[in-house]
Amino acid sequence: MTDIESVQKEGRVFEPPQGFRDQAHIKSLAEFRALYDRSIQDPEGFWAEQAKTLVWQKPWSQVLEWKPPFAKWFVGGKLNLSENCLDRHLATWRRNKAAIVWEGEPGETRTLTYLQLHREVCRFANVLKELGVATGDRVGIYMPMIPEAAVAMLACARIGATHSVVFGGFSAEALRDRMNDAQAKVIVTADGAWRRGAVVKLKAAVDAAVPAIPSVKSVVVVKRLGDDIPMSAGRDHWWHELVEAASADCPPVALDSEHPLFILYTSGTTGKPKGVVHTTGGYLLQTALSTKYVFDLKDEDTFWCTADIGWVTGHSYVVFGPLANGATTLMYEGAPNWPEPDRFWKLIAKHRVSIFYTAPTAIRAFIRWGEQWPRKHDLSSLRLLGTVGEPINPEAWMWYHAVIGASRCPIVDTWWQTETGGMMITPIPGAIATKPGSGTLPFFGVVAAVVDKDGKEVPVGDGGYLVIQKPWPSMLRTIYGDPERYAETYWKRFPGIYFTGDGARRDKDGYFWIMGRVDDVINVAGHRLGTAEVESALVSHPRVAEAAVVGRPDELKGQALVAFVTVKQGQQPSDAVRAELKEHVVKEIGAIARPDEIRFSEALPKTRSGKIMRRLLRDIASGKETLGDTTTLEDYSVLAKLREDEE
Repeated sequence: MTDIESVQKEGRVFEPPQGFRDQAHIKSLAEFRALYDRSIQDPEGFWAEQAKTLVWQKPWSQVLEWKPPFAKWFVGGKLNLSENCLDRHLATWRRNKAAIVWEGEPGETRTLTYLQLHREVCRFANVLKELGVATGDRVGIYMPMIPEAAVAMLACARIGATHSVVFGGFSAEALRDRMNDAQAKVIVTADGAWRRGAVVKLKAAVDAAVPAIPSVKSVVVVKRLGDDIPMSAGRDHWWHELVEAASADCPPVALDSEHPLFILYTSGTTGKPKGVVHTTGGYLLQTALSTKYVFDLKDEDTFWCTADIGWVTGHSYVVFGPLANGATTLMYEGAPNWPEPDRFWKLIAKHRVSIFYTAPTAIRAFIRWGEQWPRKHDLSSLRLLGTVGEPINPEAWMWYHAVIGASRCPIVDTWWQTETGGMMITPIPGAIATKPGSGTLPFFGVVAAVVDKDGKEVPVGDGGYLVIQKPWPSMLRTIYGDPERYAETYWKRFPGIYFTGDGARRDKDGYFWIMGRVDDVINVAGHRLGTAEVESALVSHPRVAEAAVVGRPDELKGQALVAFVTVKQGQQPSDAVRAELKEHVVKEIGAIARPDEIRFSEALPKTRSGKIMRRLLRDIASGKETLGDTTTLEDYSVLAKLREDEE
């Protein structure tokens, strides 16, 4: 590890609009700073005060027990996440408020009020108990984005079963490996799902995986498509038949604050995926609090986070965070460009969405498809926009601000990870001025720093390694079944300090600029460059929709910069455009960042959550065969096409 140079220049600043600020939960920078300072100077007092916003069945005796790298929050306290997301709203006017508004890809809609959702959750919790699931057992969830997915998650939480959601686009092999690691007793799935007008055969994948998962005793199947599918007698059960016969009375179990709520698998670069474990009390508190303040959430909002429940964003900001706040959360089953590239904008107009939270990858796809699509729809209901998943380049931020937000909606660019559970660096929209491409300041209780390879803080403006110096409530507790790997992966590099794996810099205002994964840093002629900044320069060119930059070995410079570029619709790749883009990077950053090679590509290899798999591009650029875990790759044909182009 040597240190990282920052080469990006961005000077635009956007103050919160006065009308937004006047109505916000936190109305000024001074108000935010007072709360933040308290959360750092007296973290236990601050979090104890915030935890009183939750319903506890037994109070805690100690706020934090910290034995690096293992933390326990609200020690001895007992609560239930399902009760906090559902039961407590039933004693208020919210009992008949829409909890989940759902739209399927073919266009059908369903609405579940808090009262109805509570009843469905209780019934399915009783179904799980009938199938022999007890507190502490693991349940696999392999489902489309339908309300039953949220019901299954909340039902598990109600009885203290630890759920493990596997994204519905993963293969039978990926499902098998994750469920064997978790030793799941039951898998909840559906006969299939819709994606871009085609059927995704989920039950067929389960049928292929389950014979090699000895722990699985039962499979529960939601009838989503109504297709005729094989059902294995004694093992497979229809959801609707079991639920119909189940009681709607199921008291929430009082669970220890540290009871494992869920296991979520993230890909390792090689070897088996890591099962990130999140527990109940601290995770729920930070998720609920960040949902309220980062989205400035109000009772009248319709909130739409576009993530799938297979990712942590879907757990924290589709299901648990919004429901803990008594919000209305929108779930959509399908693709953003089905049947046409305006499906998201149609949904926003139809359901009067006021808060929209999506990924930079999606935003760059919207740019590529053209602004004529959002212009066709009334987006005036929007009052706040958010981004999540990877650093957003300033030009995509500006397009989002101008075209989707009509230059009036604040943008919250949030940095966090599967491992952190909730947001860590983010604007508070009524209080903090934003800069395109910056996550701005740490959230309450988060002590973030940018350090060099020896763990010393780097000067303002210099690049380094992003670390979190103190424990926070929603942090991962371990890697399932492998505490040594947990300590090694996250805490060994800087002892007692959490290493995020990301590069970053801080500017003179204390704002954080995430520079991408440290794995994506390239050593060019003795200079360490973060690829995110070079990509940002490329995407700022009017011809470019998306870019990924990787390094390949170079005898002279150590590494050469290879850029994979997707141009906007209507643009034609050519040698002249290649030369133009290289010069554009020189103008934006300097000669040091000039790409040695630019390869045009119709698409880039991405995970199913939309992150570009730069590791695979590095293999292609270096002429190596692809190694490591590729189970998260969305479209294998993209990889094949890039290899063909190479030949």
